[in-house]
Amino acid sequence: MAEGKKINLGINDGQEFFAHEVSLNFNPTQFIFDFKCVTPRVDPRSKDTPYLSIKHNIVMVDAHHAKKIHELLGKVINDYEKKLGKIEMPKALKKAQKDSKKSKDDKTTKEAAPNYLG
Repeated sequence: MAEGKKINLGINDGQEFFAHEVSLNFNPTQFIFDFKCVTPRVDPRSKDTPYLSIKHNIVMVDAHHAKKIHELLGKVINDYEKKLGKIEMPKALKKAQKDSKKSKDDKTTKEAAPNYLG
């Protein structure tokens, strides 16, 4: 940029978003990160029917950027674990997973599917 030129820059920050789940897909030109926030809601008018609120934030990047995200995430996780200790599954989640496996006939499931309906 030439010296003396000025530019106005507007930044539109998105809203904060907690993701309970993420789905990853790809096509020939991009990777699609679909972040989901799933929240059970109570509607006093229909007590018998559960209601889930699902919000999505979708991020699409080209293959090169997806690879860079992978590298960066690996580096950040390594740095985190060096500084704060190994990241492990929370005890409550381990127990829920164990209980879920006991109650299912299919023993091939590695992870318990989230149950948002209680």
